[in-house]
Amino acid sequence: MSATYLVTGGMGCLGAWTLYHLHRQGKRAVCFDLSEDRQRLDLLLSRDEQAAITFVRGDLTDTQQVRDVFAQHAITHVIHLAALQVPFCRANPPVGAQVNVTGAVNIFEAARHTGVKHVAMASSVAVYGPPEMYAPGLLPADAPVAPRTLYGVYKVANELTAQVYWHDYGISSTVLRPYTVYGLGRDQGLTSEPTKAMLAAARGEDYTINFGGVMQFHFASDVARQFILASEQHSGGACVFNLGGEPVAVAEVARLIMAARPGVHIRTTDTVLPFPIGCDGSALRAHAAEVYATPLAAGIAATMEAAAAPPGRAHSSR
Repeated sequence: MSATYLVTGGMGCLGAWTLYHLHRQGKRAVCFDLSEDRQRLDLLLSRDEQAAITFVRGDLTDTQQVRDVFAQHAITHVIHLAALQVPFCRANPPVGAQVNVTGAVNIFEAARHTGVKHVAMASSVAVYGPPEMYAPGLLPADAPVAPRTLYGVYKVANELTAQVYWHDYGISSTVLRPYTVYGLGRDQGLTSEPTKAMLAAARGEDYTINFGGVMQFHFASDVARQFILASEQHSGGACVFNLGGEPVAVAEVARLIMAARPGVHIRTTDTVLPFPIGCDGSALRAHAAEVYATPLAAGIAATMEAAAAPPGRAHSSR
């Protein structure tokens, strides 16, 4: 049976990059999303290239609809990225829970009923509490979770759901926790500000990032490839990994943006987000066949260069 990759949330930033890389790798992809707005995917692939992707408009909260897409398209690999992010969960908690929690349960149920034995799924650094809860340094993946947002609470629920489906049904999972994802298409969510600053600078405009502090940054192209690999490398359990990387001051990101586009002014504020400065990714490096990590300066430059390119031509070789 030929491999078919289901990407939920394919119209989002990470979803679009995942579809982009699956296309580049010559793999069959099915995009499952309630939205039909391809604006992010259009930044990466032409409409002719997108013709190779199967698009299914569907509701993640509809149990039967999710199961049908698995069965009708003979899904073999699952990359579950669909979620409502922090601001949306805060604005409408019941819908946030339905999409983020019930949606994840529906993915595992569909896998169970169609014989899919492994799921790759996105979690978040938002599962952790504020930095003052922890000892200095990078947090290990098994550090106590104590989310301060409903989004983080929902992600903890998903991680525990994955454990139950492994113990009860033998469905393995690889859950990845990104921190601040940046790159073309990252236009919403709590930590989208650095990308917005890059795009503003590419247009020759000044920008103020509305937070400061220190955090880890992940190039969206890298994260997408990591999820594809996670869907292919069965974990033999319910594994959760931090993406890791070197913590960087937001002010340094602003400096790198200005270095890539002299003449613009990128500022930061004194606001610090309620997350640790970084999470230890050594467990992922020990587990994964490869860990994708574009240097920050190169990722920023690539994002700004791509922002000025014609639509559908992100020019990312990474």
